[in-house]
Amino acid sequence: MTTVTLPRAPGATTPGARRATRHRSTTPLAVVGSGLAWAVVTLAVGLLVAAVLLPRLAGATPYSVLTGSMTPAYPPGSLVVVRPVAAEDVAVGDVITYQRESGRASVVTHRVVSVASSTVDGSRTYLTRGDANPVVDADPVRPVQVKGELWYAVPWLGHLHSWLSGDQRQWATYGVGAGLLAYATVMLLGAGLDRRRRRAGEVR
Repeated sequence: MTTVTLPRAPGATTPGARRATRHRSTTPLAVVGSGLAWAVVTLAVGLLVAAVLLPRLAGATPYSVLTGSMTPAYPPGSLVVVRPVAAEDVAVGDVITYQRESGRASVVTHRVVSVASSTVDGSRTYLTRGDANPVVDADPVRPVQVKGELWYAVPWLGHLHSWLSGDQRQWATYGVGAGLLAYATVMLLGAGLDRRRRRAGEVR
């Protein structure tokens, strides 16, 4: 029997070459790099939502923890997001953010350890204490001082919140959002081009 080997058309690739091409396009390093890139994007989007978008949509307010009075649960640098709460819904064990003095900007975030009601008019006051403090705060807190109760907290994000003013945080939000959108677009386009190249290599 005579074996005839037909010449390949110019530009044609062998099955082995096609397998090598596919292998090079999906190397472990490329897969790890792509996974890390998407992990960074996901983390950044999550932080953006937690720090800015979700509080704004829910009518909540973010604050930065500046002292260690609530360690270990909320160490300095934590971002605490506080939502409004009715006076009658504040209970022992709740973490609330309140003004040191009514009408003043300075606030404290401590845990409620006692709730008292006046026998005269039924008004309530709260005794609070920082988790790391050995004694109860000296002054009772009135409902008018309460900004809200703790909804959730994000470690370390309070540092960024403290460094930026309100306008700067808004522009930073826009900038991060635009950057993430551009990065995701580039990643999707790159993935699409890689798939087209692989299909073209398999057809030849």
